[in-house]
Amino acid sequence: MIKRLIPFAKKYKKAFILAFLCVVGETVFELVIPVLMANIIDIGVAQKDQHYIIMQGVLMAVCALIALVLGILYSRYAAVAGQGVGFEIRKTEFEKVQNFSFSNTDHFSTSSLITRLTSDVTIIQNAICNGFRPLVRAPFMFSMALFLSIKMNAKLALIFIVVAPILGIGLFFIVKTVGPLFRFMQSNVDEVNTVVQENLIAIRTVKAYVKSDYENEKFEKINQELRTHSEKAFRYSALNMPLFQYMMYTTIVCILFFGSQMIFAGEMKVGQLTGFLSYVLQILNALMMISNVFLMLTRSLASCKRIVDVLDEVNNLHDPIDPIIEMNQGEIEFKNISFKYKESAQENVLSNINLHIEPGSTVGILGGTGSAKTSLVQLIDRLYDVSEGEILIDGHNVKDYSLEYLRDQVGMVLQKNTLFSGTVKENLLWGNKEASDGEIKWACKQACVDEFIENFPEGYGTYLKQGGVNVSGGQKQRLCIARALLKNPKILILDDSTSAVDTATDASIQESFNERIPDTTKIIISQRISSVQNASRIIVLNDGVIDGFDTHENLLETNEIYRTIYETQMKGKEEK
Repeated sequence: MIKRLIPFAKKYKKAFILAFLCVVGETVFELVIPVLMANIIDIGVAQKDQHYIIMQGVLMAVCALIALVLGILYSRYAAVAGQGVGFEIRKTEFEKVQNFSFSNTDHFSTSSLITRLTSDVTIIQNAICNGFRPLVRAPFMFSMALFLSIKMNAKLALIFIVVAPILGIGLFFIVKTVGPLFRFMQSNVDEVNTVVQENLIAIRTVKAYVKSDYENEKFEKINQELRTHSEKAFRYSALNMPLFQYMMYTTIVCILFFGSQMIFAGEMKVGQLTGFLSYVLQILNALMMISNVFLMLTRSLASCKRIVDVLDEVNNLHDPIDPIIEMNQGEIEFKNISFKYKESAQENVLSNINLHIEPGSTVGILGGTGSAKTSLVQLIDRLYDVSEGEILIDGHNVKDYSLEYLRDQVGMVLQKNTLFSGTVKENLLWGNKEASDGEIKWACKQACVDEFIENFPEGYGTYLKQGGVNVSGGQKQRLCIARALLKNPKILILDDSTSAVDTATDASIQESFNERIPDTTKIIISQRISSVQNASRIIVLNDGVIDGFDTHENLLETNEIYRTIYETQMKGKEEK
């Protein structure tokens, strides 16, 4: 799992190497200090050599100062490496998500992707910044201190043979228990983000229905689950410290007992015992650092797996080797199309679709809720790929086009209109960043944006909040239509994009399309017959199957579904 993230560290190889050298150097100078301390006691004090004591003291101070400087340098290089790796992971992960097809995005919830891009990456960063030092320092310190302690007194060092296995077994059980809990924690963070995101997006609906108490209860429930798993995980993690403290004090007591016996027997000097105790503390400290690193790695591995799941998600949409980048007419043909969102699904969403849409024509799509109207048009610019059959544009399979070029030539106003934080003009320039002020005004006129844009205090410079919450639903729809028109597409798809617009404005938009963009193939999905009745032909969808494809007049005579919808809507108008 960790190997999968190693490529992100290559760019910061120099910082990792310098951090490694700083840790090794710091450890070496710290390990020299107990030797100097033992010499002061056994030689300087024993021989009452004040000069020797001062010189050894100065050496100890120099070693401590060098170790301090190396520690500071390590912090600098580790920060560069850790933050750099986090930057590269987050960048690559975000770019991967940007290239996802809709079917890839369906595998992850929005809140989960946010957590994987933020919280999980931060955990990896912290593991590098805070874990690299003990990961390098602890094994080196342990081996060096153990070697020097054995060299100083091999008999007394045998105590470690008893202590080490006990510590190892305790650590194994702690890590084994804590690992799954950290994975649950991150899943709970996903769920908390989901609840918060839904609540903030729909805050007006929550207040309108006076559901604040219900939302509070829902949040409290999932927040409590996160708290429970977090407390449990950190409770088991906390066992690490008392276990090591217990073993450390037990070891020290044993060493003092057996060491004092050796001193009385003349087998050991007082200075040696003091130095030996220093090495023992360093060994135990190294073991504690190793255990903390294991716990940190256990948590980071859970986050690492979640990040790798995104990076390894196989994108099912690819550009052909020699892509087509030319579309002249906008003629569309569906040949024996069937589609389902998941391969494992038993039933198709669309079945046996055969259609031919003439270039420059206007085609309406009508059908009940769940009849797969949106699914049909999303196949044209490969937001999803067909399960069977093929879609041709100007005689070429859509899979033969460059994805970027195809989507640039297909202007699509989705059912869920989205505006971004920024000015009106900045949002419109999404359609064409090179568009002139004249082109912007032209597009806005066709979408009837000019009816309200002049009433805004700053006109096209008016700032829109995230999601366009400071404009009405109808205004948002018209701005999205204008944005699509600025692409000057060969195919324009409106997916129920005038539902919040009054019928008079809707009719004005349709009339403008026919007069101003006659060469553009237009596909209009609507629940209202008045929005599509003037189309060249109208598709009637029923449960993913084409039930009719004809003009308004012919469908009234021959298609029962269309006639029923028409009569229902006309009756509703009469009653009003």
